[in-house]
Amino acid sequence: MRIGIFSDVHANIEAMSAVMNAFASERIDKYVCIGDVVGYGASPNECCDLIRQKAAFTILGNHDAAVGGRMDYSYYYDAARQALDLHSRQLSAENMAWLTSLPYEVRDGDVTFCHGSPLNLEEFEYIFSLEQAAKCLDIWDDLSQVTFIGHSHLCKSFALTRTDVFEVVANKFAIRPDHRYIISVGSVGQPRDYDPRASYTIYDTTEKVFEFKRVAYDVEAAANKIFATDLERNFGHRLFHGV
Repeated sequence: MRIGIFSDVHANIEAMSAVMNAFASERIDKYVCIGDVVGYGASPNECCDLIRQKAAFTILGNHDAAVGGRMDYSYYYDAARQALDLHSRQLSAENMAWLTSLPYEVRDGDVTFCHGSPLNLEEFEYIFSLEQAAKCLDIWDDLSQVTFIGHSHLCKSFALTRTDVFEVVANKFAIRPDHRYIISVGSVGQPRDYDPRASYTIYDTTEKVFEFKRVAYDVEAAANKIFATDLERNFGHRLFHGV
C-alpha cells in the first residue's frame, strides 16, 4: 500500500490543491492528514472540505484543537490567536464538528500517526532535533516501526536503536527492521525550511520505502487572500520565502 501523508495545511487551499494534484500521479492507495488543517491561512472551510473528502483519517493538530475548543490557546501570540478566533467564526457547523472529533493518534499496523511527539500527545511537543527525538528512547518498545508527525513544519527523519538516535539525511530511504523511525513530514501550507513549495510525503508499506516530495503552487494567490482579510499580513509574506 502506498500512503500519501501530509500535514500542517493551515487553511492554504492553493497549496493543498497542488499537493492533491501531485498525488494523483503517484498511485496513492490512502491519504492521511497529520493535523493543523486550520490556522494562519484564508481558506479554512475549503481545506476542511477537501481533506474530509480525500483523507482516510485526519489527526488532531494543536490549531485544530484550539479552534475546536479542546485546548487553551490564550498564551499564543496575538496574531496566531486572532487567526484561530477568526477561523472558529468562519467554519461551517459540519467542519467544526469534524475538527472537534479528530483523534490525537491513530495506529495502523506498524505505523503510528500523531501531530507532535508520541510522548504526551495532548501537549503537542516538537521533535525537530536529535535531543528531542532521543526523549523517545524511553518508549522504544512502545513505538511503532514508523511514527509520522507534523507540527514543526520541517522535513526531518530520525532513526532510533534501543540506545541511540541519529538523523537520516535523505529524501528517500528504506526502513530498516531493527530501527524505529520518527519522521516529520513538513508542511503543506506554511513551510519553514526556506523552501516555499508545499511538502508532501509517500510511504510504501510493502516496499518499506519513504520519500519526501515538494510541489510548487500559486503562492501569490494564497498570500493575496490573506492580505484581503483581517489576518496578520506576515502570514502571507512568509509564504514567498518558506519561513
